[in-house]
Amino acid sequence: MTGSSGRGLLHLAAAVDQVGVFDAERYVELVRLAESGGLDFVTLDGRFAQPEADVLAVLAQVVPATRRIGLVPLTAAPEGAVDRLDQAGPGRVGRWGDTGLLPPGHVVRVADATEGTARRAVARYADVALVRAASPAQAAAVREELKAAAGEFGRDPEALRVLVSLLVDLGDGERAAEPGHGGGGPRQTVQGPLYRGGPVDLAELIAGWHGEGATDGFHLVPAEPRRDLERLVNGTVALLQHRGLFRTFYPGGTLREHLGLARPAGQFAAP
Repeated sequence: MTGSSGRGLLHLAAAVDQVGVFDAERYVELVRLAESGGLDFVTLDGRFAQPEADVLAVLAQVVPATRRIGLVPLTAAPEGAVDRLDQAGPGRVGRWGDTGLLPPGHVVRVADATEGTARRAVARYADVALVRAASPAQAAAVREELKAAAGEFGRDPEALRVLVSLLVDLGDGERAAEPGHGGGGPRQTVQGPLYRGGPVDLAELIAGWHGEGATDGFHLVPAEPRRDLERLVNGTVALLQHRGLFRTFYPGGTLREHLGLARPAGQFAAP
């Protein structure tokens, strides 16, 4: 369970968004699959369906159907709503949103640090920063900037996890990454950096960027959730586990423990 090249543990997360899907059981199925692969957490975007769809209500059904995986709703939740959800799944729920308004506490704070104007607030308040980057050099530069800013605010720079957010299209089977993908880095698209290729080359990309110290891990957004998440877990993650680069079990029961972050006094103990 050691990270590549002594860079610390590799962290992996995935989006489980399904446009137009309202059945909570469909989300439970995907989150259970992600949990079977030992992923740190999953995200669910509040814009995944109609405006009236309640992402927190969906996750409220996911919580009792899972045991350890972290859950991060990408939505501006009402005051106290995330905390109530977290009480149902003690220590497993993260908070998304305006980092400058986030109160300190045990709930893991996740924010987008892609835009330069957001980075100082993210460095000051967030526990996890998501960055859309199309090359390891770009990812490393943003990671270094965030860690340095965290130090300026009196934080331990190593208490901030920086994950590259990457769209992944694993297609209809194993194949070499297309030109501009895989070892050459993702291709920039209007939706953000996109990797299109097979699970094996994706594992090589993840191991390579992490081994170079460009990122603490990846937040992977499947192009087709049901197809790509299965190939991610059973292909990419399984290969990383086989190489000793990613966990094969959860050593704890909270999102902070998955991320290797210190637990504030009074936080829930692992079950």
